[in-house]
Parts: sequence; C-alpha cells; structure tokens
Amino acid sequence: MSLKLVFLGRLEDAAGAPELAVDAAPSLAQVLARLDPELAAALEGARVKLAVNGVLVQDRDGLVLADGDELAFLPPVSGG
Repeated sequence: MSLKLVFLGRLEDAAGAPELAVDAAPSLAQVLARLDPELAAALEGARVKLAVNGVLVQDRDGLVLADGDELAFLPPVSGG
C-alpha cells in the first residue's frame, strides 16, 4: 500500500526527484512526518497548493488519504 507524491517546480528540486512513493498513511501530517524535515517544511509552506488525485484541496487538516492516492504539491506561481 502506497501513496504517490508528485513535486512540481522548485519543490522538485527540494525533493531531489519529480515523484516519490511512500507508505500509505491516513493523514497528510503522518505522510510529512516520514519525509526529510527540510522537504516537509517546504511542502507545509502557506503558499504551497496541494492536489489529491487531481483535485485541489482547501482543507489540509480534514484530509483523509487512501491507498493509491496521488498527492501533487504545487509551488507558488510568480511572474507576469
């Protein structure tokens, strides 16, 4: 049982890879606790967006994850 983490933009640099498979966990907090602390801190940034299975998440705290879910972390967008 696992989750697929996808990192976009500068978050890919922080993760060292575009994707990472991790053991399934029921909450985002538990997933982040298993990652490198620097990467977890970058992913918890207030301006980082999260999509689960292609749908943007508004309430990270109420998120319940299931085996096979894909979590995509989107960095803040800048530019004109």
